[in-house]
Amino acid sequence: MTQAYNVLFLCTGNSARSILAEAILNRLGENGYRAFSAGSYPKGTVHPFAIDLLNGMGYDTSFARSKSWDEFAAPDAPHMDFVFTVCDAAAEESCPVWPGHPMTAHWGIPDPAAAQGTDAEKHLAFAEAYRMLSSRILAFLSLPHASIDRLALQQRLREIGQSSPNAG
Repeated sequence: MTQAYNVLFLCTGNSARSILAEAILNRLGENGYRAFSAGSYPKGTVHPFAIDLLNGMGYDTSFARSKSWDEFAAPDAPHMDFVFTVCDAAAEESCPVWPGHPMTAHWGIPDPAAAQGTDAEKHLAFAEAYRMLSSRILAFLSLPHASIDRLALQQRLREIGQSSPNAG
C-alpha cells in the first residue's frame, strides 16, 4: 500500500468506544492507516476501564486523551479519508464539515461506560465493545480501498456498520 489513510472515530464523550477504535486501528493498520478519535462533547478524561483494557492487551496508552472534534475540523488538522461514528448520539449530531469530504459511516456500538453492575460486569462490557470494534475494523481493513469505486466503497462501509455488533 502506498497511500496512508487517516481515519477519525467519533463519539460524544471520546472516553471509551472511540478511544478503543483509535487504538485498535493504529495497531492493526499500522502500515497504512493512522487513526484518531474525538468527541462532540468530550468528557476530558478517558474512562479508566478503557485504559485498563488496553494496557492489559499490551497497548501503549500514552496517545489516549479525550478531545473535541473541533481539533480535526481546524485548517491545520490532518486530512481525514474516513470518519466513523461509533455511538448513536454522535451519529445524530451535526458534524463539522470535514475538509476533503471523507467517506463516512455509522458503526454504532453499545456504550460500555453505561454498563451497570459489578466491576467485573463493567470490564466485560468494555471487552465486548473492543471485540465488536475489532471485528468491524478488520472488515474495514479487508476492503480494497485503492481499487474499489467510491460509491461501492461507501456502500461497503455502511454495510460494516449495519452488521450485527454481536457477530464476529
